[in-house]
Amino acid sequence: MSTPVDRLRELIRIPTVSRSNSEELDWEAFAAFRAKLAELFPLVHERLEHELVGEASLFFRWAGRDAAAAPLVLMAHQDVVPADEPGWQFPAFEAELVRDEDGEERVRGRGAIDDKGALGSILEAVESRLAEGFTPAADVYLAFGYDEEVAGHGAPAIVDLLEQRGIRPALVVDEGGAVVEGIFPGVNAPVAVVGVSEKGLAGIELSVERSGGHASTPVRDGATTRLARAIVRLDRSPAPAQLAEPTAEMIRRLGAHTKQPMRFLFTHVGLFRGLLTAVFSRLGPETNAMVRTTYAVTRLRGSAGDNVIAEKATAMVNVRIAVGSSLAEALAHIQRVVHRDGVEARLVYGSEPSPVSPASGEAWERLSASIGELFPEAIVTPYVMLQASDGRHFTRISEHVYRFLPFDLTTAERATLHAIDESIRVSTYLRGIDFFRDLLARS
Repeated sequence: MSTPVDRLRELIRIPTVSRSNSEELDWEAFAAFRAKLAELFPLVHERLEHELVGEASLFFRWAGRDAAAAPLVLMAHQDVVPADEPGWQFPAFEAELVRDEDGEERVRGRGAIDDKGALGSILEAVESRLAEGFTPAADVYLAFGYDEEVAGHGAPAIVDLLEQRGIRPALVVDEGGAVVEGIFPGVNAPVAVVGVSEKGLAGIELSVERSGGHASTPVRDGATTRLARAIVRLDRSPAPAQLAEPTAEMIRRLGAHTKQPMRFLFTHVGLFRGLLTAVFSRLGPETNAMVRTTYAVTRLRGSAGDNVIAEKATAMVNVRIAVGSSLAEALAHIQRVVHRDGVEARLVYGSEPSPVSPASGEAWERLSASIGELFPEAIVTPYVMLQASDGRHFTRISEHVYRFLPFDLTTAERATLHAIDESIRVSTYLRGIDFFRDLLARS
């Protein structure tokens, strides 16, 4: 008889890799993944209403005892990022089960944490509750998009469907923060960071055109030179720093667990807002990203040949827009910085920062109670998620969208997300299943 760990390994072995171009997507892998889910979680597929939304999003409804009660939505995504980077110490899609140097069993492979770990945890929890004869008080929806990693259309299609049906969830839980340690000065206890909002996301293309020609007779101040100058100037021109209210609240809550004099400083954010903003902007890349819109140049393009001078040079800027700012402000900042070199900045895609869900009230307390049950030593705090998730789309239909992955993750484990050697401890995965079992019992 297979175990939860066996089933997770089977899911990881199917390479449901995201591609920006849907024509390059391996649709057979996603079909195989759906078939495997039906095989591994038979009660979920027999007893829950389920449908395919759009091209490959999975949507389940578990009818509760009270049809009038606002439902719970549990989210995860089927897709994973590619595993093409050199340096992997093990095959990315073989889902090996190993024992590490600390004696911990681990499942290794792309998607072990992001996000098949979450998807498997949810389905294991529902399957086991169904086997026990449990029926939730309110409806429970399971929403599994297929293109989260490329900011695609899977999750929005599910939101459109719920909106058409007039459904407004009482609580939505998607991936996001986790239970972590060592993230805040002076706090030694584990911290459960729950995303109450997330930064906006934009792709802005920089482009410049100049005379080209043969590389043997180069021209001065060509397209690549102008673009390079603009990129350097953008790197040296950060957006203004500001302390959004969710970040201020995080500082207050965690600061209450530090020693004096830091406790006084952190718990009186209003008095020291300017100082704290300046400190956070200088502590490191992660804290800097917490207090401002960020700009990262991710792709460059010049000519098609080594001996050809580019007539057009382009760069893609990945922008993460701070809560309290906007797409318009982000674009205007870039345009001001690069225009002197004749570089144009064009918005390719973008979304505004998400509305802020409350860090109090019934939905928050329900989620916090389940965190406290499984992670009793953790301090629960709101934060602004720096990455983009499918959860942002659900703010259209719910004021209570929270981003939390019920896994205790080390710094090294978090560093493998979207990188090499992704893995999850077996104990961490099993605790995630228990978290969702507990959350379902509170529905």
